[in-house]
Amino acid sequence: MKLSAGIEQAIHSVTMLCGLSGSGVLSAAALAEFHGVSTSYLLKHLQALSGQGILETVPGPKGGYRLARTPKTISLLDIVLAVEGPEPAFRCKEIRQRGPNPLPKSTFIKPCGINAAMLRAEQAYRAELRKITIADLIADLTATDDGSIMERGCRFLELHERNSTTNN
Repeated sequence: MKLSAGIEQAIHSVTMLCGLSGSGVLSAAALAEFHGVSTSYLLKHLQALSGQGILETVPGPKGGYRLARTPKTISLLDIVLAVEGPEPAFRCKEIRQRGPNPLPKSTFIKPCGINAAMLRAEQAYRAELRKITIADLIADLTATDDGSIMERGCRFLELHERNSTTNN
């Protein structure tokens, strides 16, 4: 299974937003700068996350993004589904019923075994992603970071965080 680069960008952006103060927001441009990615590409994914209620958008020239939910209520599956959509990765087209000399549809009583196997695999994959929250990722980082990763993020937030309750 291959996921788009937008998944990585979205997960990292959501974790970055965990470091904001209560009234803080971060612009899409700042998030893109921190991660060294295209602002326009990242913006598409931030909008998808907002549309699914994972992020909150604060409009205006001094607006930006912040979490709409707590980190412990945002799973990796939530982010994947927001960015990639809810469709399964494998989409059976019933090609077993095509080609020369196709058999009548009545021959295929059971659903396609390949489709069933792929859907079971996807269910297992989604179940694992559902178990991992943004809070889990932050806890893991906190446990393994020598302080340099967190320090880098905090320094960046000090420079780029906007206060959504004042006119900056």
